[in-house]
Amino acid sequence: MSITTREEAYEFLTSKTNNDRLIKHMLAVEAVLRALAVKLGGNADRWALAGLLHDVDYAMNVDSSGSGRPEAGEGSHTLESVFRGVVDNELLRVMQSHDPDHTGVKPETKWEKALFVADPVTGFIVAAALVQPDKKLESVKIDSLLKKFKAKEFARGASRERMIACEELGISLEEFLTLSLQAMQGIHQALGL
Repeated sequence: MSITTREEAYEFLTSKTNNDRLIKHMLAVEAVLRALAVKLGGNADRWALAGLLHDVDYAMNVDSSGSGRPEAGEGSHTLESVFRGVVDNELLRVMQSHDPDHTGVKPETKWEKALFVADPVTGFIVAAALVQPDKKLESVKIDSLLKKFKAKEFARGASRERMIACEELGISLEEFLTLSLQAMQGIHQALGL
């Protein structure tokens, strides 16, 4: 089986995990990558596949052992074993590059850098929605996101360093946060926010 469509990717993802929180995270990253592809002239369907599948190895580790990510440097091998014969080498490399601390694969292309920055921004935006009285993405405003970005204690797990790397793609932080928020608002029902 070689995954080439969104439907195949979603079926593969849900066959490997039933962790609702992680599935929602991957849906959010998928939406942000699709929007970034449109903005940066990438193939929106291909870019979105990377977002939808990028944490399948993590989901499998959490589901089976509760331990999450493999030790540093081992993630590349884990992804290869999960996706061998399932995705092409280009897509595999993009997914490996989203977490260079665990895979040793640094993001180089626009697509790789897009996934690198999209991964943490989704958690950051979800955290901003969850502190709203109605816990809805529609209540999140860009001015609030920019203020929260400067507050180091807010959503500590969302790497500011990785998100600000959007500038390497020629996109300002404000534009990136706006694009990401709008992408996630577009799938708010799937995210339950």
